[in-house]
Amino acid sequence: MSTTPTERRVESLISGDPEMRDAIQTVLDAAEDGEVQWVDVRDDISSGAWGRLIEKEVLEDGETGFALSDRDAVEAALADEDGDGGSDEESSWSIYDKLAAVGTGAFFVGYSYKPVRDPVAGTMDLVLGPLQETLPFYAVIMVIAVFTGLYSTLLRANLMDMDKMSEYQSKMKEIQERRKAAKERGDDEALQKIQEEQMDAMGDQLGMFKEQFRPMVWIMFITIPAFLWMFWKVGIRGASAHGEFSTVVLPLVGEATWTTGIVGPIQVWIVWYFLCSMAFTQLIQKGLNVSMSPST
Repeated sequence: MSTTPTERRVESLISGDPEMRDAIQTVLDAAEDGEVQWVDVRDDISSGAWGRLIEKEVLEDGETGFALSDRDAVEAALADEDGDGGSDEESSWSIYDKLAAVGTGAFFVGYSYKPVRDPVAGTMDLVLGPLQETLPFYAVIMVIAVFTGLYSTLLRANLMDMDKMSEYQSKMKEIQERRKAAKERGDDEALQKIQEEQMDAMGDQLGMFKEQFRPMVWIMFITIPAFLWMFWKVGIRGASAHGEFSTVVLPLVGEATWTTGIVGPIQVWIVWYFLCSMAFTQLIQKGLNVSMSPST
């Protein structure tokens, strides 16, 4: 746990950009005799990294160059990062995560681009087509909702570090409570320090966002092809449907087709899928005793 503003600034820089660790170590080594100049490190770090160290006040003006604001705190922060057992590495995206993100983006194109939609939907039809021939379409959507609810729960449970997210939330809550107390007693000096601490904590918020978004990429990577299949099967935007579908009777709507718009462009099949998905996902989470929110 960092105890000084400099330690917190260093940790914030590294959590926001893991490459900053090497930059800080380079500056630390170059400043062994007290001060460091840009010319001493420009071959090893970027000008952006140098500027961020100055902006965050890790480096401050010296007599002939720049000096570390608190060398001991910088060394302690780097030591803490080494002792975390590679937690930054664990929370960083692997090449497979990035490939899944690229694939997800490509699948998104299928909603408006037929040459992408048809091959993806046709491939999914090899699996879901026989199911659709056996069951009514509403039951097929229920099966898809169960499957997507199951793997989304398992992916979030295994890819999200709830302990890390709890730590992020507890830290922000504690800062907000101290800020409120300082404001109530009119302590401007404490408010300024807490404001700096909040800015430093932005790196933690970025880390929390990464923890939340990583499983979502994989969930969408698997879900979008199934969605494209339903999109393709019922025949959206004037396209021919790939199968025979009976009408359905809905409360407040009456008899409708699967492509009938209920709320603007939101059609019956979409509403039915999301209702089933939310219901089955809640049941699966309770059944597996999986919590999707960090404990605080």
